Amino acid sequence: MNLDFAKSDGLVTAVVQDAATQRVLMVGYMNQESFQKTVETGFVTFYSRSRKKLWMKGESSGHRLVVKDISTDCDLDALLIQVEAQGPGVCHEGYQSCFFRRLENGEWQVAEERTYDPNAIYGGKA
Repeated sequence: MNLDFAKSDGLVTAVVQDAATQRVLMVGYMNQESFQKTVETGFVTFYSRSRKKLWMKGESSGHRLVVKDISTDCDLDALLIQVEAQGPGVCHEGYQSCFFRRLENGEWQVAEERTYDPNAIYGGKA
């Protein structure tokens, strides 16, 4: 049984979830090569659609994602990757999760405090 990379131009969606808290941390995309690298190294590696290259989460920040479990959906075109996050957050804007905004009264509101200063990590390139 192989993942269906053909369905979405060579990519599958990867939902990243904290293995301990079950909180969704981020969503990324993987091609076959990045999936293989994730499996081989035990660290989540994505395919950047904008840069057209592989990138290991945390290669700049040090906030890597250690794989604890990988599941796929019934169509074999999406992944759920449970991880242990190394560092205070995974969001390049300085939050624990990329899902830090909530819809309140029809407007998106920041719903939590930053867990780190992204300028200190990325030098204003976040």
